[in-house]
Amino acid sequence: MAFRFFAKSLLYGLPLGVTFLDCVGYVARVDGISMQPALNPVADVRDYVFLLRWGNHNSDVERGDIISMVSPKDPAQKIIKRVVGLQGDVVSTIGYRDEIVSIPQGHCWVEGDHTGHSMDSNSFGPVALGLMTAKAVAIVWPPERWRLLENELPRRRAPIQVAKTSHYN
Repeated sequence: MAFRFFAKSLLYGLPLGVTFLDCVGYVARVDGISMQPALNPVADVRDYVFLLRWGNHNSDVERGDIISMVSPKDPAQKIIKRVVGLQGDVVSTIGYRDEIVSIPQGHCWVEGDHTGHSMDSNSFGPVALGLMTAKAVAIVWPPERWRLLENELPRRRAPIQVAKTSHYN
């Protein structure tokens, strides 16, 4: 009887769990210092964030959002960065081959909050919005850091020129 209950629970629970992780969201560990001070402000303590996939479309991205994406340099790796500019925006760069970049259609400019300690658009240029996998909405661990993540863009990193419309038409 116990085995039957276990098998039935597994039969129903596994597909529901997979669907939740695939469609709604999941918790992920943030490694590295590239997003300090927003994430991992203490070097030896790792933040865990809830990454929301539900209703997360490329056209819903806003400047200041923290997003998870497939790395343009290594497709096997996921990175977490802040959106600094959207398609049509003009941004000043930090160490990129061009000092000023106009972001092409279907792309965004992402940077780590810890300037100079981040592999981001200043290294690889504008990134395709299609590489975005989720939006970080909350820090869920450690308990003393529980909070919703603010959509904030440091003034020093605001685009030089903001596009009239940044969403898909």
